[in-house]
Amino acid sequence: MSSTRIARTVHVAAVAAAFAGAFAAAAAAQDSAAGKDGKGDGKGRPDAVRGRQAVIKVSGEGRSTTAPDMAVLQLSVVKDAKTAREALDANNKAMADVLSALKQAGIAERDLQTSGFSINPQYHYPQNNDGGNRPPELVGYQVVNGVGVRVRDLGQLGEILDKSVSLGVNQGGGIEFTNDKPEAVITEARKAAVADAINKARVLAEAAGVSLGRLVEISEQPSRPEPVPVVRSMAKEFAADSVPIATGENAYNVNVNVTFAIDQ
Repeated sequence: MSSTRIARTVHVAAVAAAFAGAFAAAAAAQDSAAGKDGKGDGKGRPDAVRGRQAVIKVSGEGRSTTAPDMAVLQLSVVKDAKTAREALDANNKAMADVLSALKQAGIAERDLQTSGFSINPQYHYPQNNDGGNRPPELVGYQVVNGVGVRVRDLGQLGEILDKSVSLGVNQGGGIEFTNDKPEAVITEARKAAVADAINKARVLAEAAGVSLGRLVEISEQPSRPEPVPVVRSMAKEFAADSVPIATGENAYNVNVNVTFAIDQ
């Protein structure tokens, strides 16, 4: 009986010692994670106990400018007549002359594209002086045929506009100056955007009294950089005997988001 009690006492003491060793190991691990100052672990991993790593998130913007090397025109021929057939025939003749002149001026087939076609009835709405309802009167038809033109030789732009109007173009949707291959300019804008973000992150880190750590993430905002017209007093003007044209410059903007770790 006495030996049984002694065995039980030894067993209980062994279990207690095992629990004490486990608690001591856990406490030692927690002390090691907290580090000497109690704020981080001894291996520079503040997230081990406290959670997320401290970071700095900034955005950067970059811009690069260049002279345009291409213009996109929207030209239309509008013809009115008593019947749809007459309006269409007149429009077809004028548009054929315009397209022929554009091709003779060196515009390639790939740079000509029909951009809109419509046949619309034209009505006259009589005045209702007697207060009654009078139906509208059909007075004719209007045919509109539009064409998009890419002009790669800007020196011809004024002459092309002048000749197009002479041959029948009587409605225009504007001119857009752009660049055929803007990749190099966009690359410069991207570099400027990243440099801007890095500079902002350094300023924030210095102001907060911390050190800028490794680059965690970088992304470009999802939008294709498009040219933005920039007015310049030095804008080139072409021959005075045709439509005066000022090309100015195009600016390409890029925005990026950058995340840096903080070394505390």
